[in-house]
Amino acid sequence: MSKTAILELDGKKYEFPVFVGTENEVAIDINKLRDVSGAITLDPGYKNSGACKSEITFLDGEEGILRYRGYAIEDLAEKANFLEVTYLLIFGELPKKSDLERFETDIRKYTLVNEEMKNIIDGFPKTAHPMGVLAALTSALTAFNPKSVNPENEKDLYEAICKTIGKFLVIATWTYRKSMGYPLNYYDNTKGYVDNFMNLMFSLPTGPYKIDPVVVNALDKLFILHADHEQNCSTSTVRMVGSSHAGLFASISAGVSALWGPLHGGANQAVLEMLDEINKSGGDVEKFILKAKDKNDPFRLMGFGHRVYKNFDPRAKIIKKAADEVLTALGVEDPLLDIAMKLEQAALNDEYFKARSLYPNVDFYSGIIYRALGIPTDMFTVMFAIGRLPGWIAQWKEMRLNKEPIGRPRQVYTGSPLRDFVDMDKR
Repeated sequence: MSKTAILELDGKKYEFPVFVGTENEVAIDINKLRDVSGAITLDPGYKNSGACKSEITFLDGEEGILRYRGYAIEDLAEKANFLEVTYLLIFGELPKKSDLERFETDIRKYTLVNEEMKNIIDGFPKTAHPMGVLAALTSALTAFNPKSVNPENEKDLYEAICKTIGKFLVIATWTYRKSMGYPLNYYDNTKGYVDNFMNLMFSLPTGPYKIDPVVVNALDKLFILHADHEQNCSTSTVRMVGSSHAGLFASISAGVSALWGPLHGGANQAVLEMLDEINKSGGDVEKFILKAKDKNDPFRLMGFGHRVYKNFDPRAKIIKKAADEVLTALGVEDPLLDIAMKLEQAALNDEYFKARSLYPNVDFYSGIIYRALGIPTDMFTVMFAIGRLPGWIAQWKEMRLNKEPIGRPRQVYTGSPLRDFVDMDKR
């Protein structure tokens, strides 16, 4: 017998079906609430509202669980590479060797970006924020690919997916090259996807560029850890924009803009800004630890704890090892990274932080890795976007194939009631 929930309003009772997910998540289906009762729910930020049913990602913040298509994030980070996970998220299953080789070959067909795109990036000042440039360039791809994608046509959809993955990496790295005043690089079809990222970012025409496998491994893991995270702000934005049947490039561009916000993708940037603040104040870590413990002090430790994970961030445990390996391999001497390591030890060993689950999260360690690689702080969110792209594509594809209705939230109006118009001379 299926479960139901009963709502009583003004003496009347209304019955609604209860939906239970495969991981026993319980949802009350209020799809008919307004039709039968005239009422709506009020849920600012949609913290208690399920906007969709999804088969892509399972997240349990209380237990520290993250799974893509049923696979534990720990297994995927250890045993798979980023394009394998990309394939899994978008198509639902881990690829066979032949599937993965075909997928990578097909992505390479679309890595060349139209030369006229350079005219667009040239229009931005060197000081433009890379995320603003990335959002604009992603949207501009629509102009060079005007054919509307029919998600019902498997061939068209597959081609659009490969095209998006191939071109997005190139234009993302172009935002860095523009800010540095470097010539723009092109994808090298003889190299892997993450190797190409390094080459696109850092290779200069003045000499050969050697790619460190330790760095590639760390970035591969980071991209996997960021690949999807259920219905977060940017992912929900991609689904919302796509629900109007906007194209894939336009929807991804909207996701980039949502990710840009400091409350979402800017968290690892906030970590480095905090480290810089501590360093400029003399580098006394203990002083700032005490400030963080003082509830009357406005100072907050960035990169510790998580609004979703209430116990621990499973991604942080994975990337901590990679961060240690990168720092060891590169032998970087940097006062900000020294401060970060002292903060990490304090948070892991201090009972105050342990009791409140204020552990270092994935943003803390990703910021450390990016800093060690010499990636500027304002590029950190672009790095996040590269990793999150597979999830955005998977969510857009699922939403379209499920024929989900156009997103249209309701509101509770709190403005003035009906008023008489006042003529100009009487105001």
